[in-house]
Amino acid sequence: MRTFHRRYWKTTAAMLGVVALLGTSACSGDDEADSDGKITLTVDTFGVFGYDELFEQYMEENPNIIIKENNVTDLHADYVPQLQQNIAAGSGAGDIVAIEEGIVQQFFLSQGDNFVDLAEYGAEELKDNFLPWKWEMGKGPNGEILGLGTDIGGMSMCYNKTLFEDAGLPTDREEVSASWETWDDFIEVGKKFQEAQTGASFISTTVPYFSAVNAQGGTHTFFDEDNNLVAETNPVILESWDLMVRMVEEGLTANLPMWSDEWNAGIQNNVFATLPCPAWMLGHIENTAGESGRDQWDVASVPGNGGNWGGSWLAVTTQSKHPEEAAKLAMFLTSPEGQISAWNAANTLPSSPKALDDPAVTEFTRDYFNEAPVGKIYAETAKELKPVYYGIHHAQVSEEFRKALEAMEQGQLSPEEAWQQAIDGAKRASGQ
Repeated sequence: MRTFHRRYWKTTAAMLGVVALLGTSACSGDDEADSDGKITLTVDTFGVFGYDELFEQYMEENPNIIIKENNVTDLHADYVPQLQQNIAAGSGAGDIVAIEEGIVQQFFLSQGDNFVDLAEYGAEELKDNFLPWKWEMGKGPNGEILGLGTDIGGMSMCYNKTLFEDAGLPTDREEVSASWETWDDFIEVGKKFQEAQTGASFISTTVPYFSAVNAQGGTHTFFDEDNNLVAETNPVILESWDLMVRMVEEGLTANLPMWSDEWNAGIQNNVFATLPCPAWMLGHIENTAGESGRDQWDVASVPGNGGNWGGSWLAVTTQSKHPEEAAKLAMFLTSPEGQISAWNAANTLPSSPKALDDPAVTEFTRDYFNEAPVGKIYAETAKELKPVYYGIHHAQVSEEFRKALEAMEQGQLSPEEAWQQAIDGAKRASGQ
């Protein structure tokens, strides 16, 4: 997930030897068996995967294994550049690394020789543990099994019930869902919200909406499946951009850069009323808004055709000196039971059909969000999700569009100038 950013819950110090090494690089290249025969495995992650209890369980069941988690918050600003650097250097990457949806082609298709073929350790028998498209996207160019699926994003729309009430809008989640079946409807609701002059804005920034709309649009976004840059001509991108321009022109945005301190403060202080919510976003809202935000936010359906935003795979790097042990740990974490545990801990939506059918998922309601039946909301559509091809340079091009959208929102560029900046930046970033 997340598809640019994914899972941004603030992390706590890990338990029982699971160490969160924030902002530092992993050291798998130096991992050797300790003098007492124990093996240390480093797991590189971003945001929150809900693995603390699983790590604890695995170490209890395998006393010869010590797990260290190297975790950072920001996927694109910190995690991806560090992973690229470590892969290029041939050292510094974890034994296990998380690969997010938006960078999966970048690493598995063009740099697949840096990852262990998990078929060597029996992973080919695990195919039925994953949604078919999730399984296929974890493969390398020659069919190697390079990654095992963790979660998927799914999609809903979170809305601030308190602000909707202040604006005189419906607050019941079914009524809210019915009010914005399309994105055109969504903009009309936004105009009504702004006219009520609550002091808040309808959206925080166009960036997450751009990602959400793109994820609904078809088989690919910035690149076609031959990795040709098609951002300038793809109807999905053109229509998404036009929607964002309309949101800006209608004055719906609070102009808060996503993931910034100001953006998080906006969640805490009810500065904006809606936010696209893949399953992992729920935790970020709850963690950020805290107890003062309890029962203020709720969950409705997203306009348009559902879609998926986010999700990851676990891969074992060839830098690992313990590939067999790392592969076993990756299989444990991504098993149906492991995915249910992660769901219970962090509401990361499983990519396992068995886990998706489990009552722990389907019957789950989230107290913080007015008892929203989030398990039902996400699980019902999860099996119908279709993969989107993002391309080898998706992360870099997505960043160029983010910068252009924010410049347009802040009045630094006209819509036409912002579009040209995005296209020019995309060409530079992709080398096309």
